[in-house]
Amino acid sequence: MYHVYKYAVLFAASIVLGFAFNMFLLPHEVLSGGVTGLAMIFGLLSPINSGIWLVILNIPVFIIGLMRLGRGFIWNSVLSVFITSVSMQYIPVLKITDDALLSAVFGGIITGIAIGFIVRFNGSTGGADIIGLVVTQKQDIPLGILIFSINSIVVFISGFVFSWNLAILTMASIYITGVVIDRVHTRHIKLSLMVVTTKGEELKNELIGNLIRGITVMNGYGAYTNNENKVLYTVITRYELALVKSLIKNVDPKAFVSISETSEVLGNFRKS
Repeated sequence: MYHVYKYAVLFAASIVLGFAFNMFLLPHEVLSGGVTGLAMIFGLLSPINSGIWLVILNIPVFIIGLMRLGRGFIWNSVLSVFITSVSMQYIPVLKITDDALLSAVFGGIITGIAIGFIVRFNGSTGGADIIGLVVTQKQDIPLGILIFSINSIVVFISGFVFSWNLAILTMASIYITGVVIDRVHTRHIKLSLMVVTTKGEELKNELIGNLIRGITVMNGYGAYTNNENKVLYTVITRYELALVKSLIKNVDPKAFVSISETSEVLGNFRKS
């Protein structure tokens, strides 16, 4: 059931991404970033549709992703890029509004939401997304900020190819997209999790079986009841929180759970 839900989200988000490109960004020559932005530039300067360029330019990036991020991720990414490319063939390039600034803002918001959900469900739109995800495996940097930094090069290219006014709009759109991605894709936010439960061994095994996380188990007892408990402590990402809460509820609905945001984690912590 989860896989059906995942692919449904990837499918819908990829179509929304194509809609944002063709209805908000491309009509005003406001570009997205990275490989997608380069595909837009080539599409505007050549008779070949931007969606075709999107596939061609992503091939070498997908090869890098395959080596570092795994086959499942690449399959989801190829599916997303393919759906986005096809949707851009059939969604007409029309101006929703004549105001280029409004198009840049709303295009950036919609693009950020779509990319955020695609990345959240273990996919990408290729290009800077894959490069950013590879880097975040080693460096604890918010994905949206990293993508914005990588994509800034498109701003300078668009400034020389088109105009600097459009380059500024592109920068605004890319920045908004990066901010929205970090609101949707929250893997970089760390949470400290403490669980007090009478089913310590069962819950420990369930968490270890579903998460790639170390867990510290301590003995405890209730000050009022004097009943023995197990205290489980670990650090997770906000991205994993929904799964963890579901696992705890299934094993011990009466468990006491404390969750707090952690500003920094040092030592052996897997970032992805």
